[in-house]
Amino acid sequence: MLQELFNPSVQHVTDLVGIFVFAISGALLAVRKNFDVFGMAVLAEVTALGGGLFRDLIIGAVPPAAFTNLGYFVTPLVATVLVFFLHPQVERIQRGVNVFDAAGLGLFCVTGTAKAYDYGLGLTASATLGLASAVGGGVLRDVLANEVPSLLRWDRDLYAVPAIVGAAMAALCIRFGILNPLTSTLAVLTALSLRLMALKYHWRAPRAWHRSSVTTEEPERVMP
Repeated sequence: MLQELFNPSVQHVTDLVGIFVFAISGALLAVRKNFDVFGMAVLAEVTALGGGLFRDLIIGAVPPAAFTNLGYFVTPLVATVLVFFLHPQVERIQRGVNVFDAAGLGLFCVTGTAKAYDYGLGLTASATLGLASAVGGGVLRDVLANEVPSLLRWDRDLYAVPAIVGAAMAALCIRFGILNPLTSTLAVLTALSLRLMALKYHWRAPRAWHRSSVTTEEPERVMP
């Protein structure tokens, strides 16, 4: 099914773009944490490939694509070199990076769902792994950097929710037999649009009602 959704060469290019942008975010966090170049490379690789690696291991697609496609492994290293030498300039184009990051989020949640279904998982499990494909690398990045994962923090713009919507749309299309290049592109664009809207209007998930705690939120620590 996955091969029927997108032209293989086009999907390969978009995969590499998504991996590159995810790797940029990992390397930038490493800079803020004052990591050395090896730490930057590790965070870049984990951020870019962690979600897909987790999905492939769960569904039994071994060896994972991250270890069989040299481009997937090398691309985060290229991003690391770029950030190592030009991180002030990269920080200044963060808005553009965010757009490509949102596009990668939308693409990976849909393709991850379709790939999981191809390997025999049910619709709910497939959508869950689609979500993991899109956000898993960011979770691993934050854990390695000793940060509370961004998608668990109330003071972060919606990230997981757009991926959930995109994965759910893909799963529903599979359920009704209408997952095709048009509907899958619509699911990708929906997740992309939701993420960009969340960034623009600072949409955030609600916290528990009637919170009685008076504890103030821990301020985010910014490394020099």
